[in-house]
Amino acid sequence: MSTSIKTINGLFPMNRKYSISLNSSLLLIFFACSSYYPQAYNSENPRTSIDAPNLLILGNVQDAGSPHMGCDKLCCRELFKNPDKTRMVVSIGISDPIANMCWMIEATPDFPRQAKILKEHCNGYEKEYPNGIFLTHAHIGHYSGLMYLGKESMNSSGVPIYAMTRMKGFLIQNGPWSQLVHTNNIKISNIDHEQILKLSENISIQPFLVPHRDEFSETVGYKIIGPNKSALFIPDIDKWSKWNLNLAEEIEEVDYAFIDGTFFDNKEINNRSISEIPHPFVIETMELFKNHPLNVKNKIHFIHLNHTNPLLDSNSLQTKEVISEGFNIARQSQIFKL
Repeated sequence: MSTSIKTINGLFPMNRKYSISLNSSLLLIFFACSSYYPQAYNSENPRTSIDAPNLLILGNVQDAGSPHMGCDKLCCRELFKNPDKTRMVVSIGISDPIANMCWMIEATPDFPRQAKILKEHCNGYEKEYPNGIFLTHAHIGHYSGLMYLGKESMNSSGVPIYAMTRMKGFLIQNGPWSQLVHTNNIKISNIDHEQILKLSENISIQPFLVPHRDEFSETVGYKIIGPNKSALFIPDIDKWSKWNLNLAEEIEEVDYAFIDGTFFDNKEINNRSISEIPHPFVIETMELFKNHPLNVKNKIHFIHLNHTNPLLDSNSLQTKEVISEGFNIARQSQIFKL
């Protein structure tokens, strides 16, 4: 990826370039020790705050959530009776406690809870919404949470939203989202392919295009760059082979990769054509990396899991298979140091 750089609102001078380097010999130690915090964050009983820039998993489920409307399969039946509060739609929080700032990628149907969790995670942060919200694309689970910023709910003022050109146009030109713009509930800034935006002195973010069902907008992935570590976030893509970049090479450049794990295999889609809902199967991604060293596999965290995906069940055979092969599954409230 190229590395053109832009500041957010011109607040931070560009006095250095970011280079993303890895010491591969330390990666196994890195995953075995303190680079991420596997314990859950409970907003009702907050843990000691993290004093270094970090990522927080705010959700790992596909757009429609779990349980899924209209589903009477075993994967959802009991959840309608006894919901699992940890099953929220895919979103990532970014925190810089040094600057007392935080950001969110995606505005999901679970946005109110996720915003509250992020605020309490960012100890001392006073606003009810983050310093900025970055959007990937115009599918329901990734932007519809913006509705809670409108006058029927929070009636916010000028919440910064970051989106590429088509996504920005979609929000401006279509109601009810256009109302958020006209009443200044949100303020949309345009972001460009592969242009690095400096969020604070410690954290930058780089959007990039990926191939997906782009009915109403382009689809964006993000590279999040911290002072010591970096991460990829690609919750939606059609197939890795359709991307003009090599996934393995991109993952080798970062420390964590939160990537599309929507379906474990084709058994989940029954008779439905994958061309209607294209995603790489988890087993395809695992096959793609089968000959890579363990320290590369360890970077991969499957996210954006469909309600049918057995990886949502931490005790399933498929979960055990993924873990035994050296891969990971993103879980609600995991924290990763940047």
